[in-house]
Amino acid sequence: MHHMDKDQAADTLEEIALLLELKGENQFKTRAYRQAARLLQTADFDVAKRVADGSLADLPGIGKALADKIAEFFSTGKIAYHEELKASFPATLPELFSIPGLGPKKIKALYDALGVHSFETLEQACQSGKVAELAGFGKKTQEHILEGIALRRSFKGSHRYGDVWPVAEDLVEYLRALPEVSRISLAGSFRRCKETLKDLDILVSSASPAAIMNAFVTLPPVQKIVAHGETKSSVILENGLPCDLRVVPDSIFPCALHHFTGSKEHNIAMRQRAIQRGMKLSEWGLFRAADEHAEPGNETPETLRVHCESEDALFRNLGLDFIPPELRENLGEIEASESGKLPRLVEWTDMRGTFHNHTNASDGKHSLEQMAEAARSLGLEYLGIADHSKSSFQANGLQPETLLKQVAQIRRLNETWDDFRLLAGSEVDILKDGSLDYDDTTLAALDYVVASIHQSFTLEKDAMTRRIIQAAEHPSVTMLGHLTGRLLLERNGYDLDIPKIIDACAANGTWIELNSNPMRLDMDWRWWKRARDKGVLCAINPDAHSTEQLGYLKFGVQIARKGWLRKEDVANTMPWGEMKKMLSI
Repeated sequence: MHHMDKDQAADTLEEIALLLELKGENQFKTRAYRQAARLLQTADFDVAKRVADGSLADLPGIGKALADKIAEFFSTGKIAYHEELKASFPATLPELFSIPGLGPKKIKALYDALGVHSFETLEQACQSGKVAELAGFGKKTQEHILEGIALRRSFKGSHRYGDVWPVAEDLVEYLRALPEVSRISLAGSFRRCKETLKDLDILVSSASPAAIMNAFVTLPPVQKIVAHGETKSSVILENGLPCDLRVVPDSIFPCALHHFTGSKEHNIAMRQRAIQRGMKLSEWGLFRAADEHAEPGNETPETLRVHCESEDALFRNLGLDFIPPELRENLGEIEASESGKLPRLVEWTDMRGTFHNHTNASDGKHSLEQMAEAARSLGLEYLGIADHSKSSFQANGLQPETLLKQVAQIRRLNETWDDFRLLAGSEVDILKDGSLDYDDTTLAALDYVVASIHQSFTLEKDAMTRRIIQAAEHPSVTMLGHLTGRLLLERNGYDLDIPKIIDACAANGTWIELNSNPMRLDMDWRWWKRARDKGVLCAINPDAHSTEQLGYLKFGVQIARKGWLRKEDVANTMPWGEMKKMLSI
């Protein structure tokens, strides 16, 4: 059994807890399932082995009944009790949990009183005003629920960049291996590193398109074939993601790639530019306008074609430096390119360390040592540990004395390496009034501090902005964590005056994190150029809750590139010697 089963078992226990809450069971019973789920998620022992030798029941908080259920999951892939509970509710009921502000108690009340069991039935109940009349709801809650439903709808059909990445890489791997493929590239919004996308575009050049199309529509991730043509096919992949594959002759590959990468706005500006230079640009190539002195009927498209062997050549023919795909949003990249002012963007290989990571001391999965080893194997020189602070009790936040013990443990571990450093930090809650969750003495014992919001999300814009600026001004705060708190395709960020926060960070030398968790990618790429121009440093952090999640760093680097950031704009490209000085350690 691999660790996936352990995680799926944990998810199943979590869902049992939710269903028990919907049933109105006592909280001790639901808590027992939740704690068991957490134990499995953070287990650093071999769960399958303990299941096999029957020693799972000896663990604190598990006991025989739960151990039996976990064993049942490991042998059959499900738990009968879970199936029974599920059968006693409409299958769509759990989807209501995805609406912000709807917990088990409220969902149970809606279900019992109004028979609400899905987005549709909930929407009808709100629109008819019945929800507002329920005890404990009221008009305001009814409005919030309707907003929540509208939000879920607006996200429908979108996919997160980080979730699509592995699928996209696999598809390209498969196709690249076909002998008929000359050149291949991802295109569209994925190639531009948009944080959410509707579909995937792949472009291939080849002299025998049919063979490639036949191979493409039969690939393992393909769930459904929408169209199977000679040079273009569309399929739906296993996670509901639409994917288009186009095959073109190799001579037009660069112009087709530019065209299908977009954005639409960038392409319009590029076509205008070609026209001003007496040329015509399309997905079929770059052409000189016909010479009016030529014999009529003699000009063929081929004689007018401007040969572009690469995208680079295409840009050069239009008097431009190559524009990285991430920047192609018509937000000043063409002007910057023309005047030789395009930034040299940060690269994955520039990364030397990272700061915002969790261990099993709070809500992470792995120990200090495991996180350190994983960071070393990625080639990092330093790794910051920032477990949650005490007010984040939902994430098992650390009491001050526990934190100081962890700091001491980090200092001891550091004596065992000569090529690597763990840094002792904390992800400290910014409380409702803008103060920090630890006192100044505790904060002073740390190498650095990430300040983040984890509660009171609904303050209005000015209060929320003030609250964050107060944290940015605190002398112990090194950087702000996930600035807007957004969860992509789940909830929008808090309402903030971001320019004002950027100015405050600039004035106080406070960094802003680029949280690389695919759910967040926060601060949004659209703000980074402004922050950079004000001299605010970016820290690209994976917010890793396990060793695997350190790999999120890669998503962060791509988004930083999209935000026009160079190596010198990113704090964690500094080698350890410089970083040590920077943090005065």
